[in-house]
Amino acid sequence: MDALTTEQFTDLAQRISTRKSQLLEEIRRALAGSGKERFADLVGEAGDAGDASVATLLRDVREAEVARDLLEVRDIVAAEARIAAGRYGVCIDCAALIGYSRLAAYPTAKRCLQCQQVREKGGRYGPRPTL
Repeated sequence: MDALTTEQFTDLAQRISTRKSQLLEEIRRALAGSGKERFADLVGEAGDAGDASVATLLRDVREAEVARDLLEVRDIVAAEARIAAGRYGVCIDCAALIGYSRLAAYPTAKRCLQCQQVREKGGRYGPRPTL
């Protein structure tokens, strides 16, 4: 597999940076909005148990979205660290080059497709630790 071209690398780095900015803005909006809302604003002053359930559901969904976005930001920060270290596009498990098609689909990929498949199947990498 060939190393990334300069154009491919630049494109991927830009996509990572843009996505990080988008996520951080979404997180800021969600957190800013959560402090301003009151339960009564969500369901009205005369809400019933069903309204309370909907309000709770909406809050839980918002919190789950923020948690998901934070995980993606963490992946992006790790990808930026690999870029800075000159290890972007190199599998963290086997050191093989990660193909452009995989990185184009998933710019924060840290494993080649083969190692990722092994990981998803619950496989181990390297020798088992011994005592």
